[in-house]
Amino acid sequence: MSISKLLLIVGSVLLFSLPAAAQFGQVDGYVIGPDKKPVMGAIVGFDRLDNKQHTEAKSDKKGYYQIATLPTGDYSMTVTVDGQLRDRREYVHISPGRQSATQGNSALGLTFNLKPPEVMAAELKKEAASAPVDDKVAKAREAQEIARKALMDSYAAGKEALDAKKYDEAVTDLTKAAELDPKQAAVWSSLADAYMGIARGQKSTEAGPTFQKAVDSFAKAIELAPTSAGNYNNFALALAASNKLDEAQKNIEKAIELDPAGAGKYHYNLGAFLMNASKADAAAEEFRKGIAADPNYAESYFYLGSVLAGKSTVDAAGKMIPPDGTIDALQKYVQLKPDGPNAAAAKDLIAALGSKVEVNFKDPNAKPATKKGK
Repeated sequence: MSISKLLLIVGSVLLFSLPAAAQFGQVDGYVIGPDKKPVMGAIVGFDRLDNKQHTEAKSDKKGYYQIATLPTGDYSMTVTVDGQLRDRREYVHISPGRQSATQGNSALGLTFNLKPPEVMAAELKKEAASAPVDDKVAKAREAQEIARKALMDSYAAGKEALDAKKYDEAVTDLTKAAELDPKQAAVWSSLADAYMGIARGQKSTEAGPTFQKAVDSFAKAIELAPTSAGNYNNFALALAASNKLDEAQKNIEKAIELDPAGAGKYHYNLGAFLMNASKADAAAEEFRKGIAADPNYAESYFYLGSVLAGKSTVDAAGKMIPPDGTIDALQKYVQLKPDGPNAAAAKDLIAALGSKVEVNFKDPNAKPATKKGK
């Protein structure tokens, strides 16, 4: 097979299987009673603010609850025990990746320290009985509600446009939301995503200033929500798009510091972005780091093998010579995901490089198994 034909295969593989970052968050936390003991059987509810989607989880005997795949967005939270409301949060933003009360993210309010039932009941009764003391107070509250509704309407419209990839429209609505309330991290993060979408559709000579607007918006989101690993991950992608690779790497490391379990995913996300930006060497390095952090993150192997395959050469005898590690990476992907979305493409590349798919592939970099009794 000629080098030109191999590159054509690699190009088609990457064209039809470009990676994308996940758009779900993983949340967990604890429900603790007034006696400082875990509360078992508490229902922790998440109600999305833009479409009223409801998701809930039940705490176990340690008071621990978790939701593995919660769509990113803005939520209100409630805790009920035996059908009685015991606590609530008016606003929580869920970003991509893990947001855990066990990782120092106390600002998210994912752990609940419940008040005695009678105290919570008294607070709810007081709220229900409270009334404006005069017309001035009533008008102030009405103005606040109007402003809140305008903010939520602009944000919801911006998110809807963003999801539909109508990026210019999204920027208009989200900019309005940012002007209505400049202290909402979710608004700035979404605005940055919209600028990223516009920049990707522009010529390279025009995209620079737009990418910078994304960088600035992500920086504002991080200032407001400094414990969101997802924001640092997205900030890194915007910096990489502006060719600020050192700063991008620092922000990926910050995301990993906040969410160590997501290290493989964060390196993969940056690697995917760099690969799609034709920065093959930098992408390969990120995929290697992702594999080192999470040896079971299959997609990192596939794209590492794909990037390396594109750097193959031909010797004097006309034999294809891929860089070291190319076949191993592709074989490892097939081992981890024999029926995965990129399995057929990985097998095609292995065959194109003159090798056979190994059903019982052994990773040459894997540590040898320790015999029992030794």
